[in-house]
Amino acid sequence: MCGIVAYLGEKQAFPILIKGLQRLEYRGYDSAGVALLNGDIAIHKTKGKVSDLQDYVKGKKTDATVGIAHTRWATHGEPNQQNAHPHFSHKQSLAIIHNGIIENYAPLKEELINRGYRFKSDTDTEVLINLIEDIKIKEEVSLEEAVRIALNQVIGAYAIVIISNDKPDELIAARKGSPLVIGIGDNDFYIASDATPIVEYTKNVVYLEDEEIAYLKKGEELQIKTIKNQKKTPYIQELEWNLSKLEKEGYEHFMLKEIYEQPRSILDSMRGRLNAKKGIVSLGGIIDYEQKLLKAKRIIMIACGTSWHAGLVGEYLFEDLARVPVEVEYASEFRYRNPIINEDDVVIAISQSGETADTLAAISLAKEKGATILGICNVVGSSIPRTTHAGSYTHAGPEIGVASTKAFTSQVTVLTLMALRLAQIKGTIPKSRFMQLLAEMETIPGKVEKTLKSAAKIIEISEKFQGVSNFLYLGRGYNFPVALEGALKLKEISYIHAEGYPAAEMKHGPIALIDENMPVVFIAPHKGIYEKIVSNIQEVKARKGVVIAIVTEGDSVVKGIADYTIEIPETEEIFTPILASVPLQKLAYHIAVLRGCNVDQPRNLAKSVTVE
Repeated sequence: MCGIVAYLGEKQAFPILIKGLQRLEYRGYDSAGVALLNGDIAIHKTKGKVSDLQDYVKGKKTDATVGIAHTRWATHGEPNQQNAHPHFSHKQSLAIIHNGIIENYAPLKEELINRGYRFKSDTDTEVLINLIEDIKIKEEVSLEEAVRIALNQVIGAYAIVIISNDKPDELIAARKGSPLVIGIGDNDFYIASDATPIVEYTKNVVYLEDEEIAYLKKGEELQIKTIKNQKKTPYIQELEWNLSKLEKEGYEHFMLKEIYEQPRSILDSMRGRLNAKKGIVSLGGIIDYEQKLLKAKRIIMIACGTSWHAGLVGEYLFEDLARVPVEVEYASEFRYRNPIINEDDVVIAISQSGETADTLAAISLAKEKGATILGICNVVGSSIPRTTHAGSYTHAGPEIGVASTKAFTSQVTVLTLMALRLAQIKGTIPKSRFMQLLAEMETIPGKVEKTLKSAAKIIEISEKFQGVSNFLYLGRGYNFPVALEGALKLKEISYIHAEGYPAAEMKHGPIALIDENMPVVFIAPHKGIYEKIVSNIQEVKARKGVVIAIVTEGDSVVKGIADYTIEIPETEEIFTPILASVPLQKLAYHIAVLRGCNVDQPRNLAKSVTVE
């Protein structure tokens, strides 16, 4: 949600800022703007895309070696030019870009209005920059001190960057609850919401922690203080990403590229952690907490969206293999319902970005109650890995498409490894069965690659159903969460209404929707309670429903009933969610493309939800 880019150095800032905003377009936004400092601050902003901003700026002076830029996802005030960032202070001596929400902006705004301030936007951000200006003038302090004092007065989340007419060689940045990373180059600095705009210029980065303020000045080293005025030593890390991973590499969309990257991303999630011949499963990130897992009376998985669906698969895995009770919670509800958490609980927080606001808040709550917190995350250096006691990275690589694909299958892969390791040390499955599962798991990347070759059949089905208004997805056991995830993918990117259910629940309501116009997608591999899902398919066909089924290679029973089938390779039941989710991703993708939708940047959505 929202994107921040800033530059301070010797190069021309505008091209760097624009390219940075383009790299952040995947986060979701509805307006864009830049502020350039060359003498006085000049702000250019407009509703729409970065390309609209480029058109708007044509013919205007953009020479500057310092600047800030932003893509806004509307919270306070509708998406329009006046609410777009950057925002001037009242005297136009300062400008700010801001991600997050200032929760107490209303009383602050009222007080500033009483002091003679006038506002041009409906945003909480303009309130913050005017508060900073007011403190600077009223208390006769430096800008650095005014920012620190102001941040002690606001309630909420923020990632901000500020420029000043009086400080033409400086930037000030700060964060709380919203990510901000600083790239350190050769005599220049780069600031962004994540590393994607920075990796082209430098590998050396500093991730700001909550309530830290960074002071950047040309020709000087980076300085960091907390809002309590404590000096901090910047911790410089090296980025693992390379530029090629941020490009489409010949694919029409990032989403399609990421779907086809899954054989590699799943393998990378297992690399160094699985050795089937030796019977070894080892996740180095959590090895020191294996005894906590072993003694856990309960595991609680907290997540949002697609990550929540991965957690649901994890529930089946941990209960089935390791025989430990598991609860899967929406992080957004968990944090507000006064949950019962004990010191012998283990909480597993799952997030692609590592910056999901609700998940971070839920982690904080669980830590206060004394639980052990483990994280599963894709983005190295993000907030969740720094907040949890330990955890495992998925190593899926950058995921630019808003609709998660390879992150989901990588999360399920890591959860499978964790469940298998816990089952091993608890002795809840026989050694022969354990070895059998490890051997099969090593084949999964290759089987995903084989699954990806079913493109022609999926395109045929997509062409048939691109114009429908509703879909129903049904699965049982391990594949009930896959039904939820398949439905989510379709509605996210094609805007077709879709719902996922356990197949047995169809008779408790959804069956009323079934007619010849309702396509029903069944996840029906020849595993688990196969005969039950066959019965559910027959119930749909008896009511003239149209059935699309994901089946195991060689299946003849479902093929004889369903209208359309898509095959996946034979595998153990616990691995079917990984294989079955892939054709559902492709089905959603091709339907969305045929409908002319913006696949990588679906409307109203953001890749990283950093506000409530």
